[in-house]
Amino acid sequence: MSEPLLLVVEDDQNLAKLLGYNLERAGYKFHLSGTGEDALDQLARRSFDLILLDIMLPGIDGFEVCRKVREHQLLKDIPIIMLTAKGEEIDKVLGFELGIDDYVVKPFSPRELNLRIRAILKRDRRQRAGIHEVLSAGGLDVDITRHQVTLEGKALVLTLMEFKLLVALLKRRGQAQSREMLLSDVWDVDKTINTRTIDTHITRLREKLGETGKMIKTVRGLGYKFEEQGEEA
Repeated sequence: MSEPLLLVVEDDQNLAKLLGYNLERAGYKFHLSGTGEDALDQLARRSFDLILLDIMLPGIDGFEVCRKVREHQLLKDIPIIMLTAKGEEIDKVLGFELGIDDYVVKPFSPRELNLRIRAILKRDRRQRAGIHEVLSAGGLDVDITRHQVTLEGKALVLTLMEFKLLVALLKRRGQAQSREMLLSDVWDVDKTINTRTIDTHITRLREKLGETGKMIKTVRGLGYKFEEQGEEA
């Protein structure tokens, strides 16, 4: 198997060189882009296995690059890790809703970044190999590997956050899950996001699931659970 090729989009030259040095040590090939425009041009010219994308870029910012990648039929499945110096919740939420796979807040350790890259590339290889994990309940089918959801055979369009929440609820079907637990599942190691953000995504998820959304029960004073029968706690 050939070495993965990464696209690093970072306008800070010192940080870009540091990223390149650490990626090279970890065994990755990479291309450095200093602007969103150049990144999109590179994506049109060659095939990349993963994108490390800074938010604050001159011209087209990271959010817009992410949006264009996810809208492009040939590029939409490339994993994206967003690099940001910002800590505001809205930036992280917006990034995930646009379809990023993970994010790392600057300053970060090279080891942490490498672990996140490895985890995403491993998942991507499983997808390409056709290894599928599907969760089903009450006419709902969630293909975890392909990131596809169908309800009574009809495809549903969920944001990445809604998808992750649904998977977390289905994997622990019948078990009450706290907002903190769901937050950990969906936003990984970050603890700075307000737990009430979960409520907003649950509300949207219920709306998209229609009658099936009633299976997502509110557990008062704790969080939520997925249950095919029974009344809300």
